[in-house]
Parts: sequence; C-alpha cells; structure tokens
Amino acid sequence: MQKPAVNLMVKAARAAGNVLLRHMNKLDALNIVEKARMDYASEVDGLAEAEIVKELRRATPDYAILGEESGLSGKGRFTWVIDPLDGTSNYLHGIPHFCVSIALVENGEPLHGVIFDPLRNDLFTASRGSGATLNERRIRVAERKDLDGAMVFTGFPPRERGRIDAHLKCVQSLLHEAEDIRRTGSAALDLAYVACGRADAYFEAGVKAWDIAAGMLLVREAGGKVCDFRNRPVGPVDATGAQTRQVVAGNIKLCDVLQRRIVDTGYAAAFD
Repeated sequence: MQKPAVNLMVKAARAAGNVLLRHMNKLDALNIVEKARMDYASEVDGLAEAEIVKELRRATPDYAILGEESGLSGKGRFTWVIDPLDGTSNYLHGIPHFCVSIALVENGEPLHGVIFDPLRNDLFTASRGSGATLNERRIRVAERKDLDGAMVFTGFPPRERGRIDAHLKCVQSLLHEAEDIRRTGSAALDLAYVACGRADAYFEAGVKAWDIAAGMLLVREAGGKVCDFRNRPVGPVDATGAQTRQVVAGNIKLCDVLQRRIVDTGYAAAFD
C-alpha cells in the first residue's frame, strides 16, 4: 500500500500531467521563454507547476517548495522538489517523451519520489526503505555487470556544452563496448528507466535537483547505485546542494564500471 505522502504526490502529478496533455494540440500558440542559452520553458511548465503546488500546499502548508519554475519558497526539514515538465524541449517539438517529477526531500535526502509519464500512463513511485514500483508492480535494475552490450543513456545539457569534447571522448570509448548510447531528453525518465531495467545505466552532468531527486530514489530503491563522476554521493537534492550536479546510475557493478570509464577517459577531470 502506498504511503499517504505518495498518494498526495500521485494526485498532484496526475493533475500536472492533465495540463500537459490538454496543451499538446496547441503548441504553436504557447508563449515560450529562453531561460538561458538553449534552455527553454513555456507557459505550460508554469501551469503544470501551479497545479502541483496547489495540491501540495493544501495538504502540507508548512513544507518548503523548490520548483524549477517558481524557485524556492519556505524552509525547513521537508522540501517538495518539483519538475512539472522534465523534457520541455521534447514537449515543445512534439516528441512524445516527457514527464512530471516530484520528490519529498528530508534534510537534502529523497524520502519519497514520483515520476509520471502522462502519455504512456506510466507511474513510477518509490519510498525510502520500501522499494520502487512501476504501475504498482515492484521493479529492479537490470543485472548486466559490464559495458559489453549495455544500453547506456546520457544527456548533453546546454549548460555543459563547454565540456562537450571530453563528453564525446567518453561516449566514443563507451561505444566500443556498449550496444548503444542514447540521449532521450529527460533526465527524470532516464533514471526511472534505469530503475525498471529499460536502460542499463545513465550518466550526465549539469543536472539540477528537480531533474534527479525522484529518479535517484527510484534507482536506489530498485537495488541500484547513484554517485557522481568521482564515486562520491551526489549530495543534497534541495536548495542546500550545488547548483548543478553530475550523476552516474545503474546496478552496483555496472555503475562502478561506468564511473571508472568516465574517470579514465578524462571526462571527470573536466569538472575538477
């Protein structure tokens, strides 16, 4: 049985997902803002976040909220970390791969997480110490132990294009062994896919707390590991953490193999 906080998060995520679906047939009419170079948001992001905040505020008025669109409000032991539309570029181009991500974070560590893909009606949930589920079925990370034949996901965030040469060198090395390297455009779904075994591993730099807070918990509760490029903890995933982070995720053995390859190819050193 899902915990009360997760039930609340699911309700909020579904409300936001409905907003995303309602606006999909009128993308040409949306107001779009370039927050930074090649980093876009639309009015739909704001509308979806408002739906989430309304639900969460009604039930937990004393909790802080860290939203991609609205920033930080409040402070305390518990923080809702919200990405109302992870995969905005996909959404704006009509590419059917995006999601809603919500995490409840306690003193910087994810306590509950929900990722909802409204197009596929895929609902990923996790609670610390209670496992992870996809549509109410328990999930586990894939069992692949090395890079040979692995499906690895990554991302090329605009804020990290200055390190693209090091990133591509790492990708080139991985492609000698991995089945493929894929860039889906949604960090939250990448982590959810690792958690349920659709992908073997994932790595990316330049992600923010709202991109990964729920997905990190999903991977851990599905038996996997999450670390940074130097095999350290990713750090607090609320407003007290670094502005951007590096993430490696997979089962324990493959995560370690991938993390070492990131170091050996020099990609990790690009952040030192």
